[in-house]
Amino acid sequence: MSSLKKLLKFIDSVSETSGWVAKWFALVLVFAGTYEAVARHFFDAPTEWAYDVLCMAGGALYMLGASYDYLKDSHTRVDMFYNMLPPRGRAFMNVICSLFLFFPLMLVMLKLSFTWAVRAVKIKEVFFNSFWYPPAWPYRSIFAAGVFLLVLQAGANLVRDFYFMVRGETLD
Repeated sequence: MSSLKKLLKFIDSVSETSGWVAKWFALVLVFAGTYEAVARHFFDAPTEWAYDVLCMAGGALYMLGASYDYLKDSHTRVDMFYNMLPPRGRAFMNVICSLFLFFPLMLVMLKLSFTWAVRAVKIKEVFFNSFWYPPAWPYRSIFAAGVFLLVLQAGANLVRDFYFMVRGETLD
């Protein structure tokens, strides 16, 4: 049991680190957006790169922050009925929804995102939204890593919820 607890703590620490990395992409968003706005409106010199940087930084923030968000249980939830359940009922609902809704969708997303990341590297894919044409593999790889980390954290949460549902006590 102690090795399982260590594994769960390790997964939590990976999600914490992912959230720490993700927050810096918010700073990239602010600086790139500000630079583009000032360059475009005050100097009549729009950039070729800002739109792509904003899209990629926003996606990285979202995907790398997803596992942290799931760890802290701060994701959006329709909790009209969920909050009325007792704690073991909530754990049961989490287990059922994870197994039948979350994991099937996330496993498909995981497969597709890794396929797209590998393909982007193989064919040297570029984004063509602007004249900058940045390589696509960094963004596609971060997206795949973010989905992987989210699935990993969801697995840890599933183990905790299942344990609580059966035993009535927390695993940590």
